[in-house]
Amino acid sequence: MKSDALTPEAYINELPEDRQFVVSKLRETILHSLPKGFSEQISYGMLGYVVPKSTYPDGYHCNPEYPLPFINLASQKNFIALYHMGIYADKEIYDWFVEAYPKHSKPKLAMGKSCIRFKNLEAIPFALIGELCAKISPEKWIETYEKNIRKNEK
Repeated sequence: MKSDALTPEAYINELPEDRQFVVSKLRETILHSLPKGFSEQISYGMLGYVVPKSTYPDGYHCNPEYPLPFINLASQKNFIALYHMGIYADKEIYDWFVEAYPKHSKPKLAMGKSCIRFKNLEAIPFALIGELCAKISPEKWIETYEKNIRKNEK
């Protein structure tokens, strides 16, 4: 569900009350865990965590005017989604997360290529999400992006 909010706070405030708490806690987890150098913004109508253009002037290959996306967080109709590009681009990170998830949450992992879907809001593994966010620095993300994604687009 794309939002027209202009700030993270406005995005959260327009959510249903039960989602506000969970999205706020996920946001706090992400902000606390991300290595320095990522920037928070509204991105694609969601909360976004990006490598700023001041760090990576080439921007996102799909639209070079946009900074390089890394994580997006969104309240969808039937779940809360965490889109983590590192899981998509780095098999080692993907494998680690898939193996670790059952140790932190009882519901079965619902996941696409980069999208982790949280349908049970009481079973979100916040500590694991924090670990996931901390695993890749902006520099490492740029290197991974150029090696595994951007090279395929040229």
